[in-house]
Amino acid sequence: MEITGIISAIVIGIVIGVLGRLVVPGRQHIGMLWTILIGIVAALIGAAIASAAGVGDTKGVDWIEWLIQIGLAALGVAALDRAKTAHR
Repeated sequence: MEITGIISAIVIGIVIGVLGRLVVPGRQHIGMLWTILIGIVAALIGAAIASAAGVGDTKGVDWIEWLIQIGLAALGVAALDRAKTAHR
């Protein structure tokens, strides 16, 4: 992977992570770095799921892929928030 690929993965991860965090109601007790990491992982897994389902590369904006990625990020944010809250 080239440096441009890494930078774009980070940028997409930030966007996906923040959108996933906005979907989860209430205040989350996780930092921005965790949000970005969850967003990057959700973006990668979501892209793989969308490709496997045949909706990863469509004409125009890949709305279904974005929805899958944001949904995965929301699940990740909620799960990590629950895990961190349970340890308090």
